[in-house]
Amino acid sequence: MITIYGIKNCDTMKKARAWLDAQGLAYAFHDYKTAGIERGRLESWAGKVGWEALLNRTGTTFRKLPDADKAGLSEAKAIALMLAQPSMIKRPVMEAGGRTVVGFKPEVYGRVFA
Repeated sequence: MITIYGIKNCDTMKKARAWLDAQGLAYAFHDYKTAGIERGRLESWAGKVGWEALLNRTGTTFRKLPDADKAGLSEAKAIALMLAQPSMIKRPVMEAGGRTVVGFKPEVYGRVFA
């Protein structure tokens, strides 16, 4: 089973869900803005793809942070920021069969999820 994590109204999420629908792939959707995200799951993702790949530095939420919060980022600090404000997690994060993919990448999805 595929699980897609993100925020319901995000345009990138809509593209990813449309791709999955077009492929006829069943999936569960977890909205981490409304349902939150567990520390263990974030830490697991960071272990698989790296915390740098998870942290959305280009988004409004991150850019509005005080400079002190953005300075000296480490894995622990980044995970704490993402737990406090899940909008800082890059979208989507997809899991299936022990694999984790971050971002909307149709060419990667085709190899991993089809």
